[in-house]
Amino acid sequence: MEDRDTGAGASEAGAPGTFPLPSTGAEVSLADRGAVPAAVGEDSGSHPKPKGKRRRKRRRGRKVFARGDGQAAGVPASAPDARTEPPKPAPAVATAARTAEPATGRREPRQPHPNDLPVFAALDLGTNNCRLLVAVPGRPGQFRVIDAFSRIVRLGEGLVTSGRLSEAAMDRAVEALKVCGDKLRNRSIEKARLIATEACRSAANGAEFLARVKAETGLTLEIIDRQTEARLAVSGCGSLVERDTEGVVLFDIGGGSSEIALIDVRGQRSPRLASHIVAWTSLPVGVVSLAEKFGGREVTRESFAAMIGHVRSLLDSFSGRNGLDHVMHGGKFHLLGTSGTVTTLAGVHLDLDRYDRRRVDGLWMDGGSVDRMIEKLLGWDFQQRVNNACIGADRADLVLAGCAILEAIRGIWPAERLRVADRGLREGILSELMGDSGVWRRGWRGGARA
Repeated sequence: MEDRDTGAGASEAGAPGTFPLPSTGAEVSLADRGAVPAAVGEDSGSHPKPKGKRRRKRRRGRKVFARGDGQAAGVPASAPDARTEPPKPAPAVATAARTAEPATGRREPRQPHPNDLPVFAALDLGTNNCRLLVAVPGRPGQFRVIDAFSRIVRLGEGLVTSGRLSEAAMDRAVEALKVCGDKLRNRSIEKARLIATEACRSAANGAEFLARVKAETGLTLEIIDRQTEARLAVSGCGSLVERDTEGVVLFDIGGGSSEIALIDVRGQRSPRLASHIVAWTSLPVGVVSLAEKFGGREVTRESFAAMIGHVRSLLDSFSGRNGLDHVMHGGKFHLLGTSGTVTTLAGVHLDLDRYDRRRVDGLWMDGGSVDRMIEKLLGWDFQQRVNNACIGADRADLVLAGCAILEAIRGIWPAERLRVADRGLREGILSELMGDSGVWRRGWRGGARA
């Protein structure tokens, strides 16, 4: 079961001397994720002849091959949906740059070899998904994804009733983690953080499972607490909080838990959005656990209302829920959702033929649009949800449980606007690892050593 995440189906690491095309999109910016940088080696015209010289030495130029669509070979586009289009082989950009014929009388700037850059990795094993990102630093506050992987494993399947991870679920997760382990071993990683969340936190055999993971994959996973999970979710979404914003409720609806952070960004803004968290909570409920409790395939309006009521009862006990009352009723307050629930709603809202991260990440939805999309999904039966390109068979029994959690959140913090984030814990991990390592302070400019 491949996830539609941007890293799904990513190619294996390239051979020495090559730089495989990233599978997750262009340079990831914590300031502007949607911007695509200019191509390295892109021709911008030849230089004028030097003054005072009648002759000049002919210099061999270098050129980066371009694809047929005009995109330079070093600038990745967003990865295809793993359910609908297989990934294309990664071109050996560095090799192409060395063998291209000169086209002008000047030397083109050469792409930095990947070995010139420190490589960082983030792995998130959740209740529903196993996801990996591998990246190198770019300009300050930015990074470039060079490899990724994402697969739906449903590690928490049956956990609500048994209190344990099932053998089938653990087998699926281990197989996905073996792929991640191979990818990590194919690169020289400067720093990595490999985390496990709610399923391993709450399962009676969670520690036993991680010992098996270590033995069979060589990976040592860290079970993070809920506060750390909430902070990482905030760190991964900082660029989607605009400068004139005063307050945000950020939520991450997971498979087994849902993290909520109240963020006050009035006044002086810190580079780290997590520094502005004034209250947070982690609900012991997510799309997998809620769907198993109330049913996810056949959802009636009555069972949907029961889901909302269950989540609302958990939120009522959150003592910090009034922490943004002073900014909630102005136009500078909004919700920010990072989860498969909100990205699915956005895809349905846009009526996409297939999921497109470039159109979803950062999208604004008003309250009326959210209402209409939830109403539409409630009107569909299970097979109609399966048939929708942005839902599919892997999410058809979970999406309405996610919508119920979203409705409970909206009931506590009504907002005119919701911003959609197709990013989260892995991006937060990479941002913190790179920031703590000081790579943006050590003379690295634009992804190359100054």
